[in-house]
Amino acid sequence: MRNLRSMSLPLLSAALATFVFAMPVAAFADSSVAVGSVTLVNKGLVAVGRIPANQRDKFGETFGSGSGMSIDAKSWVRNADGSYKGSLWLLPDRGYNVVGTTDYRPRLNTIDVQLTPVAPGATPPAGKEQSGVAAKLADTMLLTDNKGADTTGLDPSGGSRRPEDGMPLLPEAPNGKISLDNEAIVRLADGTMFISDEYGPYIYRFSADGRMMSATPPPAALLPMRNGAVNFASNNPGPGEKAPDPKDPTSGRQNNQGLEGMSMTPDGKFLIAVLQSATRQDGGDSGSTRQNTRALVYDAADLAHLKLVHEYVVPLPVFTNNKGKTAVAAQSEIVALSPTSFLMLARDSNNGYGMEGEKSLYRSINVVDISAATDIAGGKFDADTPVAPKGVLDASVKPATVSQLIDINDSANLARFGLHNGAPNDRNNLSEKWEAMSFVSVLDPKLPDDYFLFVANDNDFLTQDGFQVGTAYKGEGGADVDTMFQVFQVTIPGLSAK
Repeated sequence: MRNLRSMSLPLLSAALATFVFAMPVAAFADSSVAVGSVTLVNKGLVAVGRIPANQRDKFGETFGSGSGMSIDAKSWVRNADGSYKGSLWLLPDRGYNVVGTTDYRPRLNTIDVQLTPVAPGATPPAGKEQSGVAAKLADTMLLTDNKGADTTGLDPSGGSRRPEDGMPLLPEAPNGKISLDNEAIVRLADGTMFISDEYGPYIYRFSADGRMMSATPPPAALLPMRNGAVNFASNNPGPGEKAPDPKDPTSGRQNNQGLEGMSMTPDGKFLIAVLQSATRQDGGDSGSTRQNTRALVYDAADLAHLKLVHEYVVPLPVFTNNKGKTAVAAQSEIVALSPTSFLMLARDSNNGYGMEGEKSLYRSINVVDISAATDIAGGKFDADTPVAPKGVLDASVKPATVSQLIDINDSANLARFGLHNGAPNDRNNLSEKWEAMSFVSVLDPKLPDDYFLFVANDNDFLTQDGFQVGTAYKGEGGADVDTMFQVFQVTIPGLSAK
C-alpha cells in the first residue's frame, strides 16, 4: 500500500535450529546459511521480467501488482528445452491512494507465466536481460463480502459492521461496504483461499469465486483501539471523510502495519501469519522501536474456524539509515518451510524508483526459526500487558532467531540483469516495495532440493497513464513503476517429496 505498509511443499525433515553461520556473499550472490543439519543455498538470480505499469485489467482499471502471490503448483510444467510454464495468483492491495483511499473494488489477478532461466551465476544474452519471465494477465476476479456485495479499499474511518451471520465485528467503510486492504494470499487445493489484511488485521477465507466465507480476528492485543473501543481506521480517509481521533491507535496494530505476511505450512496443518511490525504497545509507536513483531500460528484442521495455537515474538532486522540512526525493517511476506520455520521478506521504506530516496539500505529474505522461541499465545501478552514496552522485550520471553539468506540489493547479482540499487533513479532501479513471494520446484531429478523463489514488487499502481474508480490519474512523482518479478534459484534440503 501507499502508506508503509503458496504453494504446498512437503514438511521439512527437521526443524531449523539456531543460526550457526552465514558464508560471505560471493560473486552473483551465491551464498548459504547452515542451520541445524541442513544448509540452505541461494544460487542467485536466474530470471527477471515485467508487466508494464499502464497494464489494465478486464474491468478497464489500472492493474495492481504484488502485495501477495501464490503459485499454482498443479499448472507448473518443465518444457523439453528447459523453460517452464504455469500460472500464479497475484494479489493487489486497496488501490491507488496517495491523497486518500478510494472505492476501489478488491480483486485477485491470475497471471500466466513463461520462465526461461539462465544457469545460476550466468549472464543473460545481451538485450534479453529482463525477458526471462514473460508474465501475462489472464483474468481478474472481484472479492465480495459474505452476502455477495462489493467490498472496498476505502478506509473504515472508524466504522464497523456488527457481528452477524457467523461473522465477527468487521471493518466497514462509510458507504456500507466491508473495507479490505489485502496483503497476503494462500490458495488451497479446493480453490478456496485465505487472504490477510491490514485493516483488521484479519484473516479472511474466500470461496473459489471470490465470496467471503469466514473471518478470523487476531488476539485482542493486535486489534486497533481508540478511546477504549476497536477502531479499524488507518488514518487514510476517503473523499470528504474525517481523519480518526487520535490519528494512531493507542494499542494494537499500527496504521498500515497489519498481517502483511501469511503462509500455509507444507503439511497443510498450520497457517502462519506475521504482523508487519510491532503493535503500538510493543514499541510500534516509533520507527526505531518497532522491532518485536508477532507470528501467529493457527491450527487449520477446520478451515472455517481457524484456532490460534501458538504465538511468538519475531525480532525484525535492524540497519543504519542514511542519517546514521538505527532503523527497523518491516516484514513484507513469509513462506513457511515447516511448522516452526519460514522465510521472511523484510525491507526499508521510501527508497527506490518512484520515491524521492534513490538507494535502499535494506532488502533481504531471511530464515526465521521459532522452534525454541517462547510461546505467548493466550497469555497476558495477548491481553493488556505489552510484551515489549517501548521496544524492550520482556525478559521472560525468548524471541525467534533470524538469519539472512538472500540480499536482494546485491549489486553484482542485479547488474547481470541490467538492474541496480540507487542512482540513477530510473526504471532499472528497484522500486520501493517488494512484498510478494512464492516457491515452485525446478522439476529437475538431478536437483531434487532446488526451487525457484519468485519475488514480486507492489508498484502502488504508479503510472502516468492510470485509470481507477472512473477517473484517470497520473501517479505521484512522475514514475511508471512496472510490476517486476525476480526469480532466485535456491536449494532447501528436506523439502522434496517423500
